[in-house]
Amino acid sequence: MSKKLKIVSISSEIAPFAKTGGLADVARSLPKALNRLGHDIISITPLYGQVISKKEHNLKLVYEDVDVKLNSKESVKINYWKGYLMEDSPVYFIEAKKYFSKRKSLYGSSHENARFLVFNVAALKLISLLKFEADIVHCHDWQTGLIPHFLKTDFRYSKTLRKAKTVFTIHNLVFQFGQNWWEVAPENKDFGKGKIPHTDDPRIEFINFAKRGILSADIINTVSEQYRDEIITKKFGQDLHRILKNREDRVFVIVNGIDYNSYSPANDKGLAKGYTFSKIHRKKLNKEFLQKRLGFPVDPNIPMLCSTSRVTFQKGFELINNLIEPIIRQDVQLVILGDGDKGYISTLKKFNKKYPKKIIWIPFSGNRKMETLIYAASDMFLLPSHHEPCGINQLIAMRYGCIPIVRKVGGLHNTVEDYNPQKKNGTGFVFNSFTELSFYAAIIRALETFKYKEHWRNLVSRAMKNSSSWEIPAKKYVALYNKVIKMNGKK
Repeated sequence: MSKKLKIVSISSEIAPFAKTGGLADVARSLPKALNRLGHDIISITPLYGQVISKKEHNLKLVYEDVDVKLNSKESVKINYWKGYLMEDSPVYFIEAKKYFSKRKSLYGSSHENARFLVFNVAALKLISLLKFEADIVHCHDWQTGLIPHFLKTDFRYSKTLRKAKTVFTIHNLVFQFGQNWWEVAPENKDFGKGKIPHTDDPRIEFINFAKRGILSADIINTVSEQYRDEIITKKFGQDLHRILKNREDRVFVIVNGIDYNSYSPANDKGLAKGYTFSKIHRKKLNKEFLQKRLGFPVDPNIPMLCSTSRVTFQKGFELINNLIEPIIRQDVQLVILGDGDKGYISTLKKFNKKYPKKIIWIPFSGNRKMETLIYAASDMFLLPSHHEPCGINQLIAMRYGCIPIVRKVGGLHNTVEDYNPQKKNGTGFVFNSFTELSFYAAIIRALETFKYKEHWRNLVSRAMKNSSSWEIPAKKYVALYNKVIKMNGKK
C-alpha cells in the first residue's frame, strides 16, 4: 500500500446530513472509500441550522465561540461540531448562525459569497485548531474555491498547512459563485487576482470562487473524460475555458462512483422487496407496491418511467416537459421526483392534475427515502441532460436495474453504453442531439425493447452487473494525491 495520507475533504453538502444533488453523495462516499484504503481523512461542511439536526446525528460540540479573522478588520464567532460518516471518518460542522441558520434551504441567499467566504476561512482555521497536518486539502466545487487561493496568500505561513497541496474538483462549472456568472456586468467581473473584499462590501458578491480555485489549486480535476474535453472549449467552458486551457496539464479526470453499501437493491430497507441481478423477478414486486401507493393501475406490463434529478434546464426538463403529452399517449406511467425550476414544476403539476393515473410529480424535499424505491419500481430512467459533468443518478438507476435513457454528453457518454440488439450489449439508450425528436426516438426504442421480455431481462441484468463502485475511483484519487505531492510546489 502507498504511504498513509492525511486528507481533508471540504464540501458545501454531505449526505446524509444535507443534500441537494450528487455532490453530497460524492462528499460522503469518497471519504469513506479513502478511509477503507487506510488513509486518515476528515470532512468539513457547514452546519445548516434548519436542515441538520444535531440530536438526530449525535453531533458533539468540540470548539465554542472561536474568533475567526476574515481579514484585517472583520472577524466572526464560530462553533465547531463533530459527527461521523463511519467509524474513524469524522465530519466537522461549521456553525455560524448568522450565515447558515437563517434558511430552510442550503442555498439561495443574496449574500451567498459572503456566507461561503466565512465557511472557507473557518474551515482553514479548524484544520489549524485540530493540528491536522494535511498532505491534501480536497476542495469540492465553487463553494470551496477560495481555499486554494487563501493557502497561497493569507494562510501561506501556517505551520499546520505549510505542506498541504490542494485539489479542486469541478463537479459543475455552470456554478461559479453565488449568482449566475453570465448576469454579471463586464465592469464587475472578477479577474481572479487581488484581495478579497470585506463581507459588507457589495463587491464580495462578484468574486468568482471557481475561477480563483482553478487559478490557485495545485491540481484541478473533473468527473468524466468527456466533460474534461468539453470544458476547455468555448461552447462548454462557461467563460472559464481560457484559464482551463492554460492549465490543461493540471486538469485531470476521475469518474465518480457510487457507494454500493448505501445503494444496494438486495439490502435496501426502503424497498418492498429486495432483489439482485440473479433474482430480477422480485423487482416487479416493487413496481406493484409503488403503483398501489401512487394510485396508478397495477400492471407489471405497463412500463414505468422515472426521473429523480433536479428539475432544471441542465437536466433536460425542457425536453421532458415538451414531450409529456406524446409520452403519456403511450401506455406508460411517469414518476418524477425532484425540486428545482418553478416554471417546470408548475407544468408538471398541471399534467399531474390532468393525468393522475399516468403521471405524478413528487418534491424531493421530505421524500428522500422515495428515491431508491422509485428506481426499484421503474423500468426506465430519463436524464436527457443539456450538459452533464458526470451524473450519479444514472449509476444508481443501473444499480437498481432501471435502464437509463440519456443524452450522449459529458459523463453520461462515459458511463452508459448504447444498447445494440444485434450484438446484445449496452446498458441503456443513448441519443445525440438536444432535441425533442432525438430524445423521443430513444424513448420509443426503449419501449419497443421492453416488449421483448428476454431481451429486456438480459439488459437489466447487464446494467445491474455494471461496476460503478467507489473502489477504483478512490484508488485513482490516491494516485492523483501522490502525484500532486511529488510536484514540489512547481507551477
